[in-house]
Amino acid sequence: MDILNQLKFKSIRELINTFNTEQKCIDFLEQIFWNGEPVSPFDKTSKVYKCKHKYKCKNTGKYFTIRHIPLFKNSNIKFQDWIIAIWFFTSHKGSLSSMQLHRDSGLTQKTTWLLLHKLREFCKFENFTLLSGDIEVDETFIGGKNKNRHANKKVKKSQGRSLIDKVPVFGLVQRGGKAVIMVVGSTKREELEPWILKIAEMTSTVHSDEWPGYDGLPKYINHLRVNHKKKEYVNGTTHTNTIENIWSNIKRAIFGVYRVISRNHIQAYLHEFVLRYNTRKMSPNERFMHLISNIKGRNLTYNKLVTK
Repeated sequence: MDILNQLKFKSIRELINTFNTEQKCIDFLEQIFWNGEPVSPFDKTSKVYKCKHKYKCKNTGKYFTIRHIPLFKNSNIKFQDWIIAIWFFTSHKGSLSSMQLHRDSGLTQKTTWLLLHKLREFCKFENFTLLSGDIEVDETFIGGKNKNRHANKKVKKSQGRSLIDKVPVFGLVQRGGKAVIMVVGSTKREELEPWILKIAEMTSTVHSDEWPGYDGLPKYINHLRVNHKKKEYVNGTTHTNTIENIWSNIKRAIFGVYRVISRNHIQAYLHEFVLRYNTRKMSPNERFMHLISNIKGRNLTYNKLVTK
């Protein structure tokens, strides 16, 4: 099967017409994950025999199908629904809520909620990469503003950088390139500095604001700053406008699409935002292929998700 030709869809109708049977979906997924040659999940070195609609691992004697791939494991969702859901997830310019996917796909909202969280979990491969060149760093907090809350819902002692009702988030972005964004324990130097030194190549130039958490960087890497407290936002090529635009987009997506998200799942949403940002120059076809061909790791079950 010529995968690239199969993925040149102009509409959801063309996608459905191409994958109009479960067998076509299975053939496509086997080509994606196994390159057309089934690999035993029990022993990757074993020969594999085809037995009707299953495969048999010679070394272990166990049977398997494409359902043993982590994304599909223990799932009763039809493969056509999976492919359509992944297409919606990657083709939407902005974020996609479980309610929207429920309306688009016809699956239950509970099913789409779990499905989207599984996809977000598998997006994390894109959120761990080395950055180089000019890198902007900044920190923000995700959580509602106390002044916007009803009187009986205001949180005491919540102001500024209080972590009582907010989650600290740290981000790095290579100008013209990719971003890495993660939830952190605090915005102190001992928390931020190791992340910068791990992700930024030593030949890079790091651009930040005046936050004390970056005070130690000049010992290790070229470091330029602007002082926002003194109304200095740009100094030559030094600014943090790129990362601040990312914060604005993330918060707009949370408020506009999800309204509110659980603090236990913020990192998963950040994985999704990073995937969308890092693939912003890809076509929907390319982004679809990029995500589905990089699905690796453990399966996320409903029980694991709700007990986080």
